[in-house]
Amino acid sequence: MGHARTLSVSLTGLDGTLVEVEADVSPGLPAFSLVGLPDSSTLQARERVRAAAARSGARLAQRRITVNMTPAWQPKRGSGFDLAIAMAVVDAQGDLLVHVPGDTVLLGELGLDGRVRPVPGVLPALLAARDLGITRAVVPEQNLSEARLVEGIEVDGAADLTGLLHRFGADVPPSPARQALQLAVPPSEDDRTRAAAPPDFADVIGQAQARRAAEVAAAGGHHLLLTGPPGAGKTMIASRIPGVLPELDVDDSLAVSAIRSLSGRFDAGGGLCRTPPFESPHHTATTAAIVGGGSGLALPGAISRAHAGVLFLDEAPEFSARVLEALREPLETGDITLHRARAVTRYPARFQLVLASNPCPCGQAVGKGAGCSCTALQKRRYRGRLSGPVMDRVDMQVQVGPVDLHRTAEVEAEPTAVIADRVAAARERQRLRFEGLPWLTNAHLPGPRLRRDFAPEPSQRRLLDHAVAQGRLTLRGHDRVLRLAWTLADLDGADRPDAEHIGHALTLREGEPR
Repeated sequence: MGHARTLSVSLTGLDGTLVEVEADVSPGLPAFSLVGLPDSSTLQARERVRAAAARSGARLAQRRITVNMTPAWQPKRGSGFDLAIAMAVVDAQGDLLVHVPGDTVLLGELGLDGRVRPVPGVLPALLAARDLGITRAVVPEQNLSEARLVEGIEVDGAADLTGLLHRFGADVPPSPARQALQLAVPPSEDDRTRAAAPPDFADVIGQAQARRAAEVAAAGGHHLLLTGPPGAGKTMIASRIPGVLPELDVDDSLAVSAIRSLSGRFDAGGGLCRTPPFESPHHTATTAAIVGGGSGLALPGAISRAHAGVLFLDEAPEFSARVLEALREPLETGDITLHRARAVTRYPARFQLVLASNPCPCGQAVGKGAGCSCTALQKRRYRGRLSGPVMDRVDMQVQVGPVDLHRTAEVEAEPTAVIADRVAAARERQRLRFEGLPWLTNAHLPGPRLRRDFAPEPSQRRLLDHAVAQGRLTLRGHDRVLRLAWTLADLDGADRPDAEHIGHALTLREGEPR
């Protein structure tokens, strides 16, 4: 009887901390104590470990067993510590011939029959462990393909506790034949469908202005509001924007994959996520569902799952005011910080916001509005649900009118591939212009740097300066128009935006009077 140590990883958001699992087995009344701020699921490891060890032929000693998880001041959450706890206890009671190496982390949940079950968050946990100097890891077999995406760390899979005990010299019976387990949370059908057959812009009939606005949004990473009657094509256009975005770079693909892993939605069979994500929550979603949250440590919300991709809010005025106002900070900073009593969690949230709205509650206030039954007060209240501070952060406001089939019947719509080529060329111009700088797209260019180093000639921006002087634009709006003008210039292959680009950008920014 004695003392032993193993290592595991505790996640706070995407940031990981090495957890040293200490086990002490000493004489005394039989007891199993687990300390170090475990939550309820971690605390229940005592029963899982005891049953799994007995089924694996390494029955726990009838002694006083104490397991301490350090740093003890940091909350521990989840069942992924089971494997590290079990191996530390079995080692402490002298059943292992070889100690678990000090450069190896153990991740996995134990079933009562000794099987090692998959856990979410393996990818961010191993990324954090590698950065902290860990060179080896043992993970559930179902998480093995995900774990092998992390370069620089040697990964082994464990199907059950018996097999792992054999590796370290324990004298236990061989593993019984067991039916293989599926992934903890398989990829959703929507994810499979979207990956297999992405929607094409060629399906959109007419709406040249809205299609052009979507192209500009994709080229520069800008936010977009589409306003129009039901059935005009707003949702069709928004859902096709990810298809014209370039593939994610290495850093973004790691971040997106890590967030999906933490959410239990990552299918590692196809490697790291290279396609920009698309999130479209229902308007009844809560604030926690959108920005992240939950009891204990906060989990990522829709804005983090949309990182480096598109967040689409259909029927935007129907979302609660708290949800819409909560978007203000991440729209500016590109991340979200969630404060809880026991921890502060930060998630990346650099997304493109696309909003869709009807012109009024009934949706028929189009043109002269002859078919609209809403009163002026109802219209004003409906439009007022999108507050000024939120709309000030939206780069473009575009009207999507009814489709004229007679005028568009013979016009062949451009497919996604053609638009994607123009977007890729514009993104390449931005990459070269910002080479060596900490941003990649025009939308992320800071205001002071934009006005100092990337401002057009005064003669070219008179119209923009006049709009600010009249109070039609705030300083934030001024900067967003300049960023839009740079994107329009990039799409046209121009070296700098001219007065025409700025005028077009101002039109896209202001939309029609509200």
